[in-house]
Amino acid sequence: MAIGKNNDAPGIYSIISSIKRLLDHLNEAAFYSAKDLESISRELQKHRASLKRCQAEYDPELIELIERRMAVCETALARLQAVIDHLGPEHIVTWEKLVSILRRLSNLNTRSRYSKEEHSALKKELEDLETACPSLHKELPESIAARYEQIILEQEDALKLSPEKLVTNLYERCVLWSWMIEQKPLYVDEDFRELYTTLKTIRDQLESRSLLQAWSLRETDLYDYQRRLDRIDGARTVDGNFVDAKGKKACLQTQRTLLYFLRKSYALIYYMLTQSEPVSEALLPIYNQLKTLKKCLREVQKAGGVSSPRELYPYSMKLNSIDNMQVDGKFMVNGDIPDGQAAVVSLLHECYELTQQLKEQAEENEEAEESGSAVPVQAAVPSTA
Repeated sequence: MAIGKNNDAPGIYSIISSIKRLLDHLNEAAFYSAKDLESISRELQKHRASLKRCQAEYDPELIELIERRMAVCETALARLQAVIDHLGPEHIVTWEKLVSILRRLSNLNTRSRYSKEEHSALKKELEDLETACPSLHKELPESIAARYEQIILEQEDALKLSPEKLVTNLYERCVLWSWMIEQKPLYVDEDFRELYTTLKTIRDQLESRSLLQAWSLRETDLYDYQRRLDRIDGARTVDGNFVDAKGKKACLQTQRTLLYFLRKSYALIYYMLTQSEPVSEALLPIYNQLKTLKKCLREVQKAGGVSSPRELYPYSMKLNSIDNMQVDGKFMVNGDIPDGQAAVVSLLHECYELTQQLKEQAEENEEAEESGSAVPVQAAVPSTA
């Protein structure tokens, strides 16, 4: 993994590997939104351009390996996009609503506490869709599990199905899944409770980390999560089922719940890899201090500035302390010059410029006040966030 090196071959390899895994699961899940594919398409295009720029700096075999993986991803993406295109503008809106409902149902089924109110709201959304499109109505089959699995099998030849059939199948999946959750909220086979807890913990930790600043991640963190998920994913049977120590399959509700955790975790890793800053891990603490300073200064600006240049003293002190860390114009860490110097220096200059603008504004206000024409400005206090 190479957080902070997204534009170099090692970082590109990590992201492309994550994209491939995500595409495999989107294909297996047999439902996804147009926005999912748009995001992946943008990332592939961006990293193909980055690979072209840096290919002379790396081993040709590594470049060739990445290009092959990219080609596999592009082929998989095109196959998924063909299904979205097949739906056409007439059905895509309903499809997108159903994708959202199915995901929210799955999320509801993984909460620490079941919310009957939230479930009722999701059922109401399904009923509203059925009212708008009566053709969606389907009676519950005798075997819920068998019908659910049959729908997923039908999706393997999605382009052979009519757009109406694709939407109807997805609607039926939502209804069946909703019914299962309602009958047994939060149910998990006891033989799979340990795996459930492991996957839930990984998902929860990744969600928590995704909300934090990038500097809270070490380069090895996501790699460790990825390896743990890969081992769990690789332990599934050929037909994609989770089995216990005796080789017995989990029930459908447990299968879908475990898969939801697995796929959500892969999606979070993809998100964090694509959102990580183009700054090496060693420089991220400095970089994020500057990001926080810039955010604070922007907030002060929005609030109308400061009433006196003296109020900017804490910001100036912090900027000077960071600036003084440079050696011959470079930020050094343990004698090394980490990647991302330009990004850090650029952010430092932005903070200085904002401070100067606020200082000039405060000085103008003071001069105007002396002449009796100033508009009072409430002093801003530096954020401790």
